[in-house]
Amino acid sequence: DADVVCRQLRCGRAVRVYGNATFGRGTGPILRDEVGCQGHEEQLWDCPAAPEHDCSHKEDAGVTCSEHQEWRLTGGRDGCAGRVEVFFRGGWSTVCDSTWYELEAATLCRALGCGRPLRQVSFAHTLPAKMVYECVRPQASLADCRWTYNKSAPCHQSRAAGVICGG
Repeated sequence: DADVVCRQLRCGRAVRVYGNATFGRGTGPILRDEVGCQGHEEQLWDCPAAPEHDCSHKEDAGVTCSEHQEWRLTGGRDGCAGRVEVFFRGGWSTVCDSTWYELEAATLCRALGCGRPLRQVSFAHTLPAKMVYECVRPQASLADCRWTYNKSAPCHQSRAAGVICGG
């Protein structure tokens, strides 16, 4: 079921499945219960399910997909300054500064609700994996830019990207 959801959202495959409203209880009507996907379906509503539900929102399901990305800034005075780190495929990675420019910094600061970038800074790579982002125009998220995960060439002799946002 979770793999079908991740594929439908174009987010890779399911790496972790959650129950019992792990991400919070939903509101509104419950649309699917006792879902029984075979794995080949394009969308969740193509999967067989119970015609009526016998559950409540305390049972809401969740999933983490392999292509899910989440960002944070660490080592600064608050969550709007520091080294750029991305959670991807189950672990935290640093971001190479070899392609980290104003557009990438602005995209991240805006997505984190931290205003505009004031200054870009560099740090050491101390995490096992690395990510590279290249934006060609403003985006809502760094995931909407071109990105590469754990390829050594784009990160050769780079440092870990950092930013101080003004928000």
